[in-house]
Amino acid sequence: MQFFMDDCLQQLMDRVDAGEGELLKNLMLTERLSRLVRMRLEMQTPYISKWPQALSIQSQPANVSTSLKQRAVLVDEIWHAAGDSGSDIDWYVKRTVLGGIYSASEVYMLTDNSPEFHDTWTFVNRRIKDALDLQKSYKEVAYLTETLGAGIGGSIQGVLNKVFQK
Repeated sequence: MQFFMDDCLQQLMDRVDAGEGELLKNLMLTERLSRLVRMRLEMQTPYISKWPQALSIQSQPANVSTSLKQRAVLVDEIWHAAGDSGSDIDWYVKRTVLGGIYSASEVYMLTDNSPEFHDTWTFVNRRIKDALDLQKSYKEVAYLTETLGAGIGGSIQGVLNKVFQK
């Protein structure tokens, strides 16, 4: 199982290096992430009937640490291939969210009976769009709160200065 996961990661990175990376640059971030997640999940389609057993093997106590490490490396590589080079606190949040989306999509795929996993790809697209919209909304609220706080704080400070100068 470990070999398969490592091999799929290498195939994904080889595809990005061989030209897919250039095509990705012309896409919006949500599309880049969706495409990369799809590329990786497509590698499992020939084995979909056996994938529940693969997930079971990955979740065994002896394999959990390796599985988590492989998943962390996978989402990190996907973010790098999508053009993310940040190193702030968002780095952890982005990878955690994408790891959750990937895992949920992988499980969703197991019950997808649509032609060529069409419903799974729609699921991936929506989850990534939702996550990035939420991140954008969070940043906007944080900026608004900071701006309002500075404005209100400045007003309060001005009033306090006048009161204490008398």
